Formats: sequence, C-alpha cells, structure tokens
Amino acid sequence: MTKFLKSIFNLKMLITFLLGFSSGLPLLLTGGTLQAMMKDANVDLGTIGLFSLVGLPYTLKFLIAPFFDRFAPPIMRTGDRRKGWILIFQLALIVTIAPIGFFSSVQGSALWFMGILAFATAIFSSLQDIVVDAHRREFFEDNELGMASALFINGYRVAMIASGAIALYMADIWGWKSTYLLMALFMLIGIIGTILAPNTIHDAPPPRTLKDAIVEPFKAYFTRDNAVLILMFILLYKIGDTMAAAMTTPFVLDIGFTKSELATIVKVFGMIATITGGLVGGGVLVRLGINRGLWIFGICQMLATTTFALLAMAGKSHPMLATAIFCENFASGMGTSAYAAFMASITDKRFTATQYALLSSLMGIPRVLVASPTGFIAENLGWINYFFFCALMAIPGILLLLKFAPWKEKKSL
Repeated sequence: MTKFLKSIFNLKMLITFLLGFSSGLPLLLTGGTLQAMMKDANVDLGTIGLFSLVGLPYTLKFLIAPFFDRFAPPIMRTGDRRKGWILIFQLALIVTIAPIGFFSSVQGSALWFMGILAFATAIFSSLQDIVVDAHRREFFEDNELGMASALFINGYRVAMIASGAIALYMADIWGWKSTYLLMALFMLIGIIGTILAPNTIHDAPPPRTLKDAIVEPFKAYFTRDNAVLILMFILLYKIGDTMAAAMTTPFVLDIGFTKSELATIVKVFGMIATITGGLVGGGVLVRLGINRGLWIFGICQMLATTTFALLAMAGKSHPMLATAIFCENFASGMGTSAYAAFMASITDKRFTATQYALLSSLMGIPRVLVASPTGFIAENLGWINYFFFCALMAIPGILLLLKFAPWKEKKSL
C-alpha cells in the first residue's frame, strides 16, 4: 500500500496531473459550453452546428507534430524544448479564452469574431496536446507510464468538469464574461505544472531537418516487429467499449429513465467511476506491468459491456443502472490508462511528438467511424443482442496481444 501511495503522491505525478488539467480545460470551452453560450444568445441552430468545425485542429494535429520534434522554442532554448513550447501555448490560450465571453450577446457578423477566437483556442490547445504528450513520454520511465497516464487522464477529466458543469453553473450566477475570464485564469494551473517540471532527458538529438522529422518517425515505426499488428490493436482494443458508450444515452432514455436520472447516474456517477478506475488501473500497471494490464483491463471491459445487456433484460431498475454504469466506466478508466501507457511506451524518443500524435489520432478513429452506424445496428439487433455484440467486438483486440504483448512478459515493448 505504501508503494502504491508513493506512486501517486509525488511531484512528478502532480506535474502530469496539472498538465492533464491544462490539456483538458479548452476542449469544452470551444465545444459544449460555447454552444450553451450561443444558445443563450439565441443564435440559430444552423450556426451553432457550423461552430463544431472549430474542433478540426484536434483531428489534424499529427500533421504539424514533426515541427515540434525538429525545432526548439524561442524561449527556454537552453533548457527543455518541450517545456518552452508548452508555456508558449498555455499563455496563448489565456489570451484567446479570456475574451470569448465578451461575445456572449452578439449577433450577425460580429459573431464570427468569437468564432475566430474559438478556432484559435482549438489550434493552441491541439498544439499544447502534441507537446504535453511528448513531454510525458520523455518525463517518465516505462514502469511509470501507467500511473502517469492515469493521472494525466484524470487531470484532463477534472478540467472537463470545470469547463463543463462548473462553467455552466457559474454562467447562471455571474454571466458568461466572468465565466470565460475565470476559465482563462484556470490555465495558470497548467503553467504552474510547466514551471515545476524539471527538464526532460533527451537520449538523442532532434532530427537534423524538417524532412527527417517527417519521414524518419514513420520509417522508425514501420521497421519494428509487428508494426501493422500494433496499429490494428490500437484500432480494435477499445472498439466494443466505444460502441457501447455511443448508445448509452439513447438506451438509458429508451428503457424509461428520465433526463435527470441520466444526468445524475450516468454522467456524474459515471465520471467518478471512470476517474477511480483510472487511478486503480495506474496502480495495477505499476505492479503488474503494461502487458498484463492490457490483458486484465481488456477482459474487464468486455465483461462490463455485458452488464448493459443485463440491464436491458431487467428494464428500468436503478440498482442495475448504477451497477452497469459503475462497471462500464470503471473498466473503461482502467483500460484507457493501459491503452495510453502502451502507446507512449512504443514511441521512439527521437520522434515522440510525431509518433504519439499519429497513434492518438488512430485511437480516435473508432470513436468517429465505428460509432456512426451503432444506431442502425441497435435497431436491428435490439438492445440485449446489441450489447452482447459490443462485448464480442472486444475479442479481436484482446487476441492480438498474444503476438506482441504476451502475459508472461511483464514488461511491455
């Protein structure tokens, strides 16, 4: 127990939690929270929908990642090139987030100035993500990556609570201007983490040219053993979990629960279970290693998905709903910790920013493409069969572990 507590409560883990908070804060401020502000201003739904395009930089960040492997920032040149870039983007985010609330009551052409600020926020946020992910890989040893990933993800989720539920509550009391100003000040939490972080150790010099920074990461990755299988694993490991999550809200409402019950049990209780699962998962990874964690958590995710099928059989049952939500979110939190730690562990430290940005972009593909037909599948199979089907979809990803992450090898790649 003492070793587990020390693995959580230390300066390095505090730093990664603070940087996770810094990465997670801007997301909803240009997404759901921004949409709520526009709705308050009676902006038409068509325009609100168009504003979802401001999130485009998050999906394309791997295209710019080689730049940050190649070039040092204009500040902290003699120190850590990752820290310098992170600090630049954190300061830029304060500048772009703070004025967004001043457009809370505008209409017409002036509305697009708010769109420009939101788009700039998304750009700086996605660039921050690239460098923070690279910094985390270089900051921690392989055996620390599990807990580091768990703390980073939990910091990210706490920030989403702050920029989502708390921001909406504040807007009702103080208005949108004060809310966005305070959210901008919350970026100081991430700046504190950046300042506290010691310089990371770079085992190799950066690429000599930008061309090398673009080409060499792909050459380095695809010359390794099982390169294609690992990419398939990244696509498939959480596919069943993703498909189940995509239909959770309509399923819960369809079997008779109210929106208030959905908010309380699914959203709030589910978030607590996810954060707890991430912490427990990080502790398990410290003790058992990434390989065994991937096996255990993959199987747990598969079994947890079946609890929704049991809920579909039981109908409207508050204890069953709480059980299903806890199992699903707790297992998902553990699985995400191992998933992120594994991706970090297979990156080449010469090209950390580029390779991790590429792998994390692949991780998002199932959330967009595979989740899109889930409604049609559920309609044709019915809820019980649908969730059993989601559980079965987890099997291919788990079986791929036999090839490159066998149980008997405690240490991952």
